Amino acid sequence: MTPETRTPSTTATAAPTELVLDVGPVAHGGHCVARHEGRVIFVRHGIPGEKVRVRLTDAGDSAKFWRADVVEVLEASPDRTEHFWHVADSGRSWSHGHPPVGGAEFGHISLARQRALKAAVLAEQLQRLAAVGLSPDVEAVGGSPAPGPEATYDAGTGLGWRTRASFSVTTAGKPGMHAHRSEQIIPVREMPLAVDGINRLRLWDIDLQGIERVEVAAPSNGSRPLVLLAPAPGTRAKRLSAVASQFPDDVSVAAFDPLTEEVQQLRGRIWVQESAAGHEYRVTGAGFWQIHRDAPGTLVGAVTEFLHDGGFLAAGSVVADLYAGAGLFTAVLADAVGETGSVLSIEGAPGSSRDARKNLHGAPQVEIVQGRVERVLRQKPRNFDALVLDPPRAGAGKAVVSQLVAAGPRAIAYVSCDPASFARDVGYFQQEGWSLAGLRAFDLYPHTHHLETVALLTPGR
Repeated sequence: MTPETRTPSTTATAAPTELVLDVGPVAHGGHCVARHEGRVIFVRHGIPGEKVRVRLTDAGDSAKFWRADVVEVLEASPDRTEHFWHVADSGRSWSHGHPPVGGAEFGHISLARQRALKAAVLAEQLQRLAAVGLSPDVEAVGGSPAPGPEATYDAGTGLGWRTRASFSVTTAGKPGMHAHRSEQIIPVREMPLAVDGINRLRLWDIDLQGIERVEVAAPSNGSRPLVLLAPAPGTRAKRLSAVASQFPDDVSVAAFDPLTEEVQQLRGRIWVQESAAGHEYRVTGAGFWQIHRDAPGTLVGAVTEFLHDGGFLAAGSVVADLYAGAGLFTAVLADAVGETGSVLSIEGAPGSSRDARKNLHGAPQVEIVQGRVERVLRQKPRNFDALVLDPPRAGAGKAVVSQLVAAGPRAIAYVSCDPASFARDVGYFQQEGWSLAGLRAFDLYPHTHHLETVALLTPGR
């Protein structure tokens, strides 16, 4: 392949600004692998098999690899489609002099090919990190929209599924999103991946000066949305009130500190009411909740099916929900074990733990403990039938895996949003004599590189 230099690089390297590359296989992280004179280049916004012109976004002579965005497609894949969102379209964005926003890096790929690429990444991570030779399909989630106030999601388009969205704020006081690996904020005037409840707020028409970040939660059950405002240093209460007054009366508005997660009421509630699996859940502030409108029911169904079918979950069972959040899995586990069983629910975040106490106050078989998973398990040893493990993106890690194995459960249902940390942890479980007994993967983040997995792990090979 022959590089084509357009303009001198603005960096202190010999790297050209643009290259023509053949796009190679997909890799974890939302990019594909290409090569130039022996150097690996991670290319975003391409599809394996394409020939493209790229703009280098991170390059240096001493770097082990470079990064690049596609700016022109010379030979297109049959799976390439027109991007649904102009500000996330790489070629269009760079033609206007700025990078694309992050968060929709697969929006130029047909949904079927997106799922195939995600399946390939999952299989590669499992093979490389755990020596597991599985290639599970990534399942589409949801169907045609049904009647209802928030019925915007259609699995056929992959749009309108986000019930949570985060926006940065430009110096002009307008909502925007960051470009990938950049501090640059690109203004936006729509969020096609979000449910109507978020887009109806029309954040782009509101003066957000004095605010650094905005978090929005619009429950899929149509209940009252919540807007969280992270003020810039020095912003006065009067300015916060002025911003809050610009939202409709049926929207709750609160100020919050992203570091401490402290929430201050400005108007309405500081929490939202979510519905899932026959239960109601209160989620305060920026507390964790699955962002896809159909994710809670999908994940609960997969977890309970694995545990029920394996005989690990029934009336009288002793189970634990680890990294439990507001209690999504805890409530369903409590139903399954009944009053003759017990559920230990562990969550590290104080706010989420308080929510779980409110959500499960009518379930005497549930004990809710706030603290680190490994510490609580040591303090409260039990003969567990099963554990449900839903850690943050970084995964559980070797120390926690060892502690879980030491707790002696008959099975573990592992919910993960990151194939790399998941595969790494599967390797740790195998080192402890456990095996992967079941695995499903779900496309809960269409038009992004992310996916969700649910696995069943059992002792013995």
